[in-house]
Amino acid sequence: MNKNMRITDILVRFDEITKHYVRELDKYSLAELWRKPSENEWSLGQMYLHLPHSTLNLQLRLAEQCMDPGGEGGGGKTEAGHAVFEQGSFPPVRIKVPAGLQYTPPQPESKEQLVAKLEEARCRMHEIGASLQSIDPERLERKAVHPAVAFGALNAVEWFAMVEMHYRHHLLQKERLDAFIHRQS
Repeated sequence: MNKNMRITDILVRFDEITKHYVRELDKYSLAELWRKPSENEWSLGQMYLHLPHSTLNLQLRLAEQCMDPGGEGGGGKTEAGHAVFEQGSFPPVRIKVPAGLQYTPPQPESKEQLVAKLEEARCRMHEIGASLQSIDPERLERKAVHPAVAFGALNAVEWFAMVEMHYRHHLLQKERLDAFIHRQS
């Protein structure tokens, strides 16, 4: 499959999953979106904010870094990175991030805020996708290392693909939080 087809496919899947997340918001009150299963777990609203925050401030930022004409970077994927891209998804396990302001999103102010943030990430994905489709293939060899080193060094297209995989991975967390919210009702 050529690079442009792959990018187009990623965007189609990303648009679909973003629409799914937005439609699902109709099911919840703001109080339900704030409800946490325990003090050290995220609420559904926090998970919703995490998705566009990671997209805009991590994955797409690193994709742009890889596309920077003056950028440097190399290295390879870790074993986990190879596995994720071979499977086309994250493993179906819970990933625990350290507690703290850097990783823990705030509670959402409103459902409208969540929709706006998801839309902002969707629009940015399309902008980066257009850039990737027109970029010199040599610049696609530049890589940026995953901050937690979990996946190793990824190129711009891989960082771009990571966004959609990340949204899909959080569907598992959403299912757990849905079940928790429904038990509380």
